[in-house]
Amino acid sequence: MVENRFWLNLISHGVLALGVLLVAFPIWIAFVASTYPAQALVTGTVPLWPGDQLLENFGRVLGTGSDSSVGVSVALMLFNSLVMALGIALGKIAISVLAAYAIVFFRFPLRMFCFWLIFMTLMLPVEVRIIPTFQVVADLGMLNSYTGLTLPLIASATATFLLRQFFMTVPPELAEAARVDGAGPIRFLIDILLPLSRTNLAALFVIMFIYGWNQYLWPLLITTSEDYYTVVMGIQRMLAVGDGEVAWNEVMPTTLLALLPPVGVVLMMQRLFVKGLIETEK
Repeated sequence: MVENRFWLNLISHGVLALGVLLVAFPIWIAFVASTYPAQALVTGTVPLWPGDQLLENFGRVLGTGSDSSVGVSVALMLFNSLVMALGIALGKIAISVLAAYAIVFFRFPLRMFCFWLIFMTLMLPVEVRIIPTFQVVADLGMLNSYTGLTLPLIASATATFLLRQFFMTVPPELAEAARVDGAGPIRFLIDILLPLSRTNLAALFVIMFIYGWNQYLWPLLITTSEDYYTVVMGIQRMLAVGDGEVAWNEVMPTTLLALLPPVGVVLMMQRLFVKGLIETEK
């Protein structure tokens, strides 16, 4: 029996409240800084209460773009980041589902060799193979394109491994029963296996979406046109002003806007995400 002690509960809630304050305080400072003109933030001190320039600052970055560093609006950069993140997440899941399904439910020569070959690519992240990857993308004419932003990053050994481990827990009798009922491999995958995998797919989608959203090095290499800048690149260019003054009244609204899509994805899929990470019995 767990004892319900008042002081213990009070201390526990106090520690949790302190943790929330520590996490939320930088976000609050960013919000406050986004409500003041640039001149109010170059003194080195940041006010603790909002100002009166909220709509002007957000309207500037969303509408006309930053006048100091990049020539496109934050709305376009957010759209580019969204296309890239969704393309990477959905592409990784689609390829990983098919690869794991083939490895687990089909018997073909060198099946395990193919799996370990996929698994070994974990030792070759994009930073290691970035020069040959860039050369291939350039030769195929995919520079400054959404295809070039997403296609080279959609293969995922991690997602293939995780889905394989789950597919191996599916009883073989289930596949046999589906075969007796006349369901082919594609129908078994769509109607039975994918619904059973929804928590795992949700967890993978959240992880891969954030992975794609935070990409910086790869978009930096293959984009020379401002029309394909991502929001992470935009924030870095707003900060890279050399000897000039950083326009914090533009950087902070952009940072808050860049925070919204990943947070929204996590909140929408929070329950499935947690179940996909901790659930052991299906």
